[in-house]
Amino acid sequence: MQDDRSDPGGVGEGTARHPSRQGGRGYEPRTRRSIQRDEHSDAPRDSGRGNQEAPRRREGQERLAGGPAGVLDPFPLIPGQRGEAVRDLQRRLSYVGFGASPAEIGAYCEATEESVARFQEARGLRPTGVCDEETWNALVEAGWGLGDRLLKLTSPNMRGDDVTALQGELCRLGFDAGRVDGIFGPRTANALLEFQRSCGMPGDGVCGPETIRSLDRLGRQSGQGPGVSALREAERIRSLPHFVDCRIVVGQFGGLSSLARAIARTARAKGADVILVDEPDANAQADAANRFRAHVYLGLEAGIEPVSEFFYYQVPAFESTAGRALAEQLAQTLRPLLPSTPRVEGIRLPVLRETRMPAVLCRLGPVRSVADNASALAQGCAQAVEIWINASFPPSATT
Repeated sequence: MQDDRSDPGGVGEGTARHPSRQGGRGYEPRTRRSIQRDEHSDAPRDSGRGNQEAPRRREGQERLAGGPAGVLDPFPLIPGQRGEAVRDLQRRLSYVGFGASPAEIGAYCEATEESVARFQEARGLRPTGVCDEETWNALVEAGWGLGDRLLKLTSPNMRGDDVTALQGELCRLGFDAGRVDGIFGPRTANALLEFQRSCGMPGDGVCGPETIRSLDRLGRQSGQGPGVSALREAERIRSLPHFVDCRIVVGQFGGLSSLARAIARTARAKGADVILVDEPDANAQADAANRFRAHVYLGLEAGIEPVSEFFYYQVPAFESTAGRALAEQLAQTLRPLLPSTPRVEGIRLPVLRETRMPAVLCRLGPVRSVADNASALAQGCAQAVEIWINASFPPSATT
């Protein structure tokens, strides 16, 4: 087995890593390691594998999974709050390059709120300035750089910017790691094994210094391009079935059940196979769509104010072109029915990240207006999906 392990160095708490370098090139393993360890809500318990040495934790890193130091139920952290949890938040923001000069260390002041909002915006999250669990998990993931730890297939899957960087390089070099989503799943593990074997290394499926050096060496010799993940998505879209054979998941997060039911009825009347998911948890929604092996996921979220927003999955290293095309088609088709000019945006929301098919989250409001116009909106949504499918795989192509 190759000696492919992390260098268990110390931690530089005050060292900021510029966010633009999170997924960059040049992956020499570092001797300074991230302050984040088993603090993500999905963090695996074991960092080692076989006889490989697991990276040592720094003193003070034995903390509750998913939250700041010593706090049982910290979320959300909000402006005006004080204490060790806020101090921990400020330290982590500084570490990933979003530090500010708070009026008081340990106080959730205006400067901290602005830093949180800037971090959220940079990560494709809603810039509320409030640190909820979603923001905290993103902050933990942002603290990982490629080379900070051994990467391998675990249950639950490892997550972080180091995984994103690994996936991006593997895909760019022609090894299909699947969607670049920062989640080390089976496809990433298989791509890593193929890469290691192609380089003449014993394929153990663990990414450490030797693998990173090989990635860096080959990466410098190759050109730039969209990567195999983008090409694979394009292939899958070209192979979409006609609408009558399409599996669609319509999920709603509360407040828009009448519209969700109307969309399901309309799509079924056109011949599609549709399931409804009425669940406020984004991971549960994505899991249902993945288990159904849906061709399309359409999520609905209620807005209080007149709002018309259509989100698809996008991160710096990857964009779901199919998701963007569907979001744009929905915005165009529904425009005459909406109370405001529709906005289309690529974003890193959990339900878009976790789904394994083209996905769009529609935020519509106000609720009463949407409910009153549910029938027309449902017809428009079904029509938009049908247009999108036909544009991806025209009926004439099968004749």
